[in-house]
Amino acid sequence: MAALVVAFTLAGWLYLGSSGLVVGSLLAQLVLPAFLTISFYNGAYSMRSLMDWEWGAVRGALALCLSWAVVLFIAFYTRSGSNFSRVVFTGGVFIGLFGLAWGRAQMRGFIAWRCGPRVINELVIDDGGPAIDLPGVPHVNAALHGLVPSLADPVELDRIGLVLRNVERVIVSCAPDRRAAWALLLKGANLEGEVIDDAVVQLGAKGARQAGGRGLLLVSLGPLGLRARAVKRGFDLAVATCALIALAPLLAAVALAIVLEDGGPALFVQRRMGRGNTFFSMYKFRSMAVARLDHDGTQSTTRNDARVTRIGRFIRRTSIDELPQLINVMLGDMSIVGPRPHAIGSQAGDKLFWEVDDRYWLRHALKPGLTGLAQVRGLRGATERESDLANRLDADLEYLHGWSLWRDLRILLATAKVIVHQQAY
Repeated sequence: MAALVVAFTLAGWLYLGSSGLVVGSLLAQLVLPAFLTISFYNGAYSMRSLMDWEWGAVRGALALCLSWAVVLFIAFYTRSGSNFSRVVFTGGVFIGLFGLAWGRAQMRGFIAWRCGPRVINELVIDDGGPAIDLPGVPHVNAALHGLVPSLADPVELDRIGLVLRNVERVIVSCAPDRRAAWALLLKGANLEGEVIDDAVVQLGAKGARQAGGRGLLLVSLGPLGLRARAVKRGFDLAVATCALIALAPLLAAVALAIVLEDGGPALFVQRRMGRGNTFFSMYKFRSMAVARLDHDGTQSTTRNDARVTRIGRFIRRTSIDELPQLINVMLGDMSIVGPRPHAIGSQAGDKLFWEVDDRYWLRHALKPGLTGLAQVRGLRGATERESDLANRLDADLEYLHGWSLWRDLRILLATAKVIVHQQAY
C-alpha cells in the first residue's frame, strides 16, 4: 500500500510539481481498493509469496495491472476520465510495478530474520519410524515426552495437543502399525498432518510430497484457511459482544436467582474437549444441587432428574444455562457455531463417545460452538443409545466439511426455533 501511494504521488510531483501531490494521492485511493481485492484472491499475499518473492512480485504486478484496467473501465462508463491526469495515472502504475517488485525483494532479509529458514512452523515427531532430516525443523521424541496416540485416553490427546499448539504442519515418523492412530488423531488437530510412508516414493502417489529423501503421505488438513478463520473469529466476537451487552440484565438476574435458591455458586465450570483435542474450562449456569454436580458428565441428565433444582429446570428448558459460554467465545475457547463440546465422561448407551465411533475425534478440528448443525436438527438431550451419538456425529462432520459464514448465520437464526425444546431437560 505504501509503495503504491508513493508511486502515484511521485508521478504527480514529477509531472505537475507540488500540485500533483494531491492528484497522485487521489489516484492512489482509487487504485488501492481494487488492488487489495484482486491481490488477496490471486495469491499476491499468500504463504507461497513469503517463500518465493519472485512469484509474489509477479502476482502483485498482475493485480496492479488488473486494477489499472478496472479503474479505466469504471472511468470510461462514468465519463469521469477527464477529472484526472492520464499521464500521472500511467506513470503511477509503472512506478508502482517497480516499487512492488523492489519492496518484495527487500523483504527477503526481513523474512529470513523473523521466520528463520522456514516460513511455515513445522514439527517432526519421532515415534520409532525412519529418520528424516529437514533443515530448520525441530524434532520431538515421542517416547521421551510420553506422546502416545491413544484414541481411548483424552489425557494423552491433550498432551499431544499442547505439543502441537502453534504448529502449522506436523510430520510423524512411526511404525506402520501406529500410522492409522496418528492419522486419525491428526485429522482432528486443526493442522496439516503427514505421516512418513516410503511407498509414496515408489508409487509416485498424488496428494503426497517428498522431503528430506522421504515420502510424506498427506493425511489431514485444517478445515479452514487463514481468511476463513479470521472471518469466523470476527463473526464470533461481534455476536458475543452484542449478546453479552444485550443480555447483561438477564444474566445478572439468573445468577442472583441461582445463588438465592441454595446459596451455591451461580456458575458451573466443567472441563471439556475443544479444538485440537485440548481441554478447556467451559462455563454454564449451575442447574444442579451443589452436592450432586457431575463434573465428568458420566451421567446424562434425564427428564425429571432429581439432581436439577427448580431454577435449573427452567434455565435448562429455555437453554439459558448455556449463555455463560459467551465468555468462552470471547476468550477464544469456543465459537458461536460449531460442534457442541462434550464432557469427558459422556456415554452413549454404556460406551464412552469415542468408543462408539473412531471418527468422534475428527469433530475437534474446529472450535466447539454454542450451537451447531446437530442442535438445529433437534439432535440434543440424553444419548441413551449409540445411534443418538452417531446422528449427532454425522451432523458435526457435515458442518466441518461445508463451512461458510452464510451457513453460520442460517444456523444461528435457526437456533431461535429450538431454544425451547422437548429434549432440553
